[in-house]
Amino acid sequence: MFAIFNNVTKQFKVEIKHIHMKVSVLASSLIGSEIIKIGNEVNEMKRKGASIANLTIGDFDANIYPIPTELKAGIVEAYNANQTNYPPADGVLPLRETVSELLKDRFGLEYNTNSILVSGGSRPLIYATYLALIDPGDTVVFPAPSWNNNHYSHLTSAKTIAVETDAEHNFMPTAAQLKPHLKGATLLALCSPLNPTGTMFDADSLAEICDAVLEENATRGADEKPLYMMYDQIYSLLTFGKEHVNPVSLRPAMREFTVFVDGSSKCLAATGVRVGWGFGPEDIINRMKALVGHMGAWAPKAEQVAMSNYFNEKTQVDTFLTSFKAQIQDSLNALYNGFNELKAEGFNVDAVEPMGAIYLTIKIDYIGKTTEDGQVLKDSADVNFYLIKEAGAALVPFSAFGNEDSMPWFRASVGACTLQDIKDMLPRIKTALNKLK
Repeated sequence: MFAIFNNVTKQFKVEIKHIHMKVSVLASSLIGSEIIKIGNEVNEMKRKGASIANLTIGDFDANIYPIPTELKAGIVEAYNANQTNYPPADGVLPLRETVSELLKDRFGLEYNTNSILVSGGSRPLIYATYLALIDPGDTVVFPAPSWNNNHYSHLTSAKTIAVETDAEHNFMPTAAQLKPHLKGATLLALCSPLNPTGTMFDADSLAEICDAVLEENATRGADEKPLYMMYDQIYSLLTFGKEHVNPVSLRPAMREFTVFVDGSSKCLAATGVRVGWGFGPEDIINRMKALVGHMGAWAPKAEQVAMSNYFNEKTQVDTFLTSFKAQIQDSLNALYNGFNELKAEGFNVDAVEPMGAIYLTIKIDYIGKTTEDGQVLKDSADVNFYLIKEAGAALVPFSAFGNEDSMPWFRASVGACTLQDIKDMLPRIKTALNKLK
């Protein structure tokens, strides 16, 4: 009897174990971040003593780019004042008032506090935009390369149309490229300055895209879902001699169709502080508020209070931005000039002039070349890992952003490297490329 019981118990445990191994179709089919995979390999090599310029992650080394001193002091002060309970679902009112003023002052945009939603960085806002607007089977249109739209589409069971862009237009999508794909689509996801390219829309190009959206919406009936635009401008305060433009200022009729994603993460090197804000049509923002609330994806209250106080002092913000942007631009320019020098020497490389954000777009056209030990570099990932091992230089191929792995273009992010790191890396890249046959 005991033996029978024991056998049944073992069988039961096996069945339970088998059940626990089953997960949802969504979870089992979700693809991990290619950027994180590359970053993990780089970190493992650095742990073993390798010297690598890590240009992979779109983040900042806080020892190179600390957050503003006044903001840090404000966060500590807010914690000392016991600002540690749940914040309101849409964000503390003083911060939403500050954001409303900031939008008016810097972008000429008029949005009241009921049209603004604060969350723990910009990612919950992007996800909430998808959840609020997309039904399973709806179509999302976005450019390739672009960041994470393929993953958010997967999370919401959307159909995707990734529109290939080109170097001629700085990898920014044009109205001509997008227009054939807008019929019947629910969401057009755009970003400027663009992650991964560091390039930007100009007013004419974005206005033409807005006109295409408005033209498409004019064909839809009152009972049909319109075509919305999600406009990610998280890097809007990090531009270098270029004017940031937005759809609503260019075409006021876009106001009812546009959800903006913005925040403090990039412009203050405050990625870990987790204070983002979105704004748009009040009804959509209200629904996003409920979604963010159910996710519990609020920004911490103390950080919200401190961020409100910090952005209220425009002079200190401008002082910080001037210094911060100059430091980033020096690194981007060093990288850009270095690759142009390699190009002038006959190497099959190129780079697109930096315009905004913390990224440089680089071409390293060595797919098909052979290493000294006889390995053929079959695709952009092979080229990337060759440079990691031979040159101590880690980039992210555009294949991580929706392009084919035969495309020889890469993103370089300068937020986690010093200017000297970049200068030291360039001769190593030259030596590594010289070894290829």
